[in-house]
Amino acid sequence: MISEHILSVITFFPLLGIPFILFLPKGKEGAAKWITLAVIAVPLLLSVQLYFMYDIANPIRAYSAARPDLMFIEDFVWIKAFNIHYLVGVDGMSMTMVILTTFVSFVGVIASWSISKLHKGYFILYILLYMGMMGVFISMDFFLFYIFWEVMLLPMYFLIGIWGGPRKEYAAIKFFLYTLFGSVFMLLVMIAFYFFSDIDPDPNKVIHTFNFIELGKQGVLGGPFANGFAGISAESIRIIAWLALFLGFAIKIPAFPFHTWLPDAHVEAPTAISVILAGVLLKMGTYGILRINFPILPMETANLAPFFLAGIGVVNIVYGALAAMAQSDLKKLIAYSSVSHMGFVMLGMGAVNTAGLNGAVLQMFNHGTITSMLFLLVGVVYDRAHHRNIDGFGGLASIVPKYTAWTAFAFFAGLGLPGLSGFISEALCFLGGFQQYKVLTIIATSGVILTAAYLLWAMQRIFLGPVNPKYADLQEINTREMLALLPMAAFVLAFGIYPIPILNLMGPSLEKIKMLVTPFM
Repeated sequence: MISEHILSVITFFPLLGIPFILFLPKGKEGAAKWITLAVIAVPLLLSVQLYFMYDIANPIRAYSAARPDLMFIEDFVWIKAFNIHYLVGVDGMSMTMVILTTFVSFVGVIASWSISKLHKGYFILYILLYMGMMGVFISMDFFLFYIFWEVMLLPMYFLIGIWGGPRKEYAAIKFFLYTLFGSVFMLLVMIAFYFFSDIDPDPNKVIHTFNFIELGKQGVLGGPFANGFAGISAESIRIIAWLALFLGFAIKIPAFPFHTWLPDAHVEAPTAISVILAGVLLKMGTYGILRINFPILPMETANLAPFFLAGIGVVNIVYGALAAMAQSDLKKLIAYSSVSHMGFVMLGMGAVNTAGLNGAVLQMFNHGTITSMLFLLVGVVYDRAHHRNIDGFGGLASIVPKYTAWTAFAFFAGLGLPGLSGFISEALCFLGGFQQYKVLTIIATSGVILTAAYLLWAMQRIFLGPVNPKYADLQEINTREMLALLPMAAFVLAFGIYPIPILNLMGPSLEKIKMLVTPFM
C-alpha cells in the first residue's frame, strides 16, 4: 500500500507530527524537536528505499506512456470542473532533489536543537516548510506545483521573522516580497498555459490542462491560440511566457540582479533555516526552469539560454565570488558563495548538452550538501562566540582542532578540490559550457581562483596565526553537531570519488530534456 503512494507518504507523513506537537503539555515543549526528528526520519528512510526501487526490473515501478522515465505516478482528479489533477511522479532529476530534500531536512532538525523559544511554533512551521519543498519536486501538474511553491513561502517568512537575528523582520519581508513578486509572473503564465492548451482531439471541443506532460507533448500555446492572441503573435507570446517564468525562477536561484534578498535572509535566519535555504530552496529555481521552461518552451529555451542562462550564470560566478571576498561576516561570505556556485548551474543548463545538464543537476545536489555543511559550521562557532566576524578570531586551529578539520574539509569541498564532490560537478559544467560558449566559460573559470582565494583567506584569518586570548577556552565541536555534519560529508566524499550512481540516476531524464531543446539550436 505504501509503495503505491510512496511519494505522497514522503511528502505528507511529517504532518502527522503536528497534532502531537500542538498538544504537548506546558513545560514539555522541548519534546517538539524529538517528534519532528522522528516524523522527518520516515521520509528520509523512504527516499533511500525509493532510490533502490527506481529500477527498470522492479515490478513496483509505474510507467507513463508519455514519459517512460516517470515513475511512482499517482494521478486522480482533484477539481474536475477545471481538469485539475493531483498528479505526482518522479524522474531521475526530481529523484535527485527528493533525496537531497529529505537529507537536508533531517540534518536541519538536528541543527535546530539549540532553538530556545516557541518550540511548538518553530517545529510546526518547519514541517510545513518541508512539505512545501517536497511537493514542488514531485508535482507534475502546474496548479499543484504552484500551490506547493506558495505553501513554502509562508513558513519560511515566519521562521526568519520570529527566530532570526537582529534585522530579522527586514530580511523576512524582503524575502517574502521578492519571492511573491516572482510568483505573480509564474501565476500569469500558468493561467496562460491552461487556457492556451487543448488536449481534446475533437476540433469542436476544448479541454484545458495543467499537466506538465500534456503541455510538453502538444507544444503549449498552440491549439486554438496557434495564430496568436489579441494581436500578438504566438512566437511573441511564447517568448513573453518564457521570460516571465524565468523571472519567477531567477529570483529563487538567485540570479543577478535578483540576488539581493539572499545575503540578508542568510545572515538573519537561524542556522537550520540557512541550511534549508541554501541546501534546497535555491535549487527550486533551477529545477523549475528545467521542469517547465525546457520541455514546454524548447524553442524559446534554445534562443534565450545563451544570454539568460549562460550569460547571467557567468555574471553570478564572478560577481558572487568578488562579493564574497569583500565580506567580513562569515555567514554573508558563504551566502555570496552560493550566488557564485549557482552560476555554475546556470552555465551548465545554458549549454544544453549532456555534460552541461548533468553537471548542472549534479552541482545542484553537491552545492546543497557542501553549503549545508558550511552553514552548520558557521552556526557552531556562532553559538559559542556569538559573532561571525572573520577578523575577530585567529589561531582557532590550536584550540578547536576537530572543528578546524571539519571546516577545512567543507572549505576544500567548496573550492572544488579534486576528490571531493564540488570538483566533478563544476568540471562537467565547464566541459558542457566550453562546447557552446568558449569565451564565457574561460571567464567563468576565474571563479574557481576567486573561490579558492576568499575561502583560504577566511581560513587563514580564523584558524591560523596568533591565538586570540578571548577564545582560548572556546568549546570544541560536540557529538550532536558532528552527527549533523556526517551525512553531508559522506555525500561530498562518496560523490567526489565515485559520482556514477547519481549520474546514472538523472542521466536518462536529462538526456530526454536535452533532446527536446537541441533541434532548435
